Amino acid sequence: MRAYVYLGIAILAEVIATSSLKATAEFTRPWPSLLVLAGYGIAFYCLTLSLRVIPVGIAYAIWSGLGIVLVATAGYVLYRQKLDAPALLGMAMILGGCLVINLFSKSSAH
Repeated sequence: MRAYVYLGIAILAEVIATSSLKATAEFTRPWPSLLVLAGYGIAFYCLTLSLRVIPVGIAYAIWSGLGIVLVATAGYVLYRQKLDAPALLGMAMILGGCLVINLFSKSSAH
């Protein structure tokens, strides 16, 4: 279970870092730039901790899938970026894939 906590922290840190990239103004603003660097550092460190138990392919599928959905949601909330019906459908399919992996795959660490 701890591996999934580490993976969750990694995903949240990566989402924060990625969502903050725009605020760095091409790394000319120091505080958002530090947030991005710290976020990615925490994300990759926690991802490596999760890989002690979770197979790399499963961890990466969950990391990237949830990251896509959460970054798109953050873009909608923070930057007023529009999400049309195909984007929402695609994100629903990504979430469905993450659920299938975690609920039914024998490859994931339960």
